[in-house]
Amino acid sequence: MEATAQTESSTQFGLPNPGFFGVDHMQGASSSATNPSVRVVLQQCMGAQLMVQPATEGSEPQFVEIRRGVIVYICFLKGATKTLAEKMAKLALTVRLSESDDGKLVSVIDLPGDVLIIPQATLGGTVKGKVMQYHKNIAKDEGLQLYSEFVSVFRKTIEKNEKCATAGCVVRHGTYGNRQVFSCQTNGPYTHLIEL
Repeated sequence: MEATAQTESSTQFGLPNPGFFGVDHMQGASSSATNPSVRVVLQQCMGAQLMVQPATEGSEPQFVEIRRGVIVYICFLKGATKTLAEKMAKLALTVRLSESDDGKLVSVIDLPGDVLIIPQATLGGTVKGKVMQYHKNIAKDEGLQLYSEFVSVFRKTIEKNEKCATAGCVVRHGTYGNRQVFSCQTNGPYTHLIEL
């Protein structure tokens, strides 16, 4: 029996509201143990929508949407490099975390499915007393460059994949450093943490 969950979050500078993920399954896959430089949360979804431009006087808000596929929340920490960003993107594309119609776990490419990439600086947060601090996060300008590289790997891979092209799969992404409103439908949630 399929469960459907509705999740909504308003984010500023790529930061979601506390308690936003509603994670019921977290899986670490870190090769750099105590000091990761790139942190990703992957969540399978049945559909999702992200506001990338709020309404202004005389214009409606702008949204990007995906159908069934994967939501990728990404955070770059100090020490992150272009090589690590590309490695993480390739891992996220090929790890078998999406549930197919016959119940098997497959990659988002083999599903085939859409991808929504959302910058999430709060993934780099640590608790000090009763507040969250983000001193481990990379500088904003460096993070933007790495985010662009990360998105580019997803786009090129999906576009070149015959199965994804036939299914009309798309890669959509949020705006780095801006407030964004997000909603999704999940069949879980089925959520995993990966660190490099």
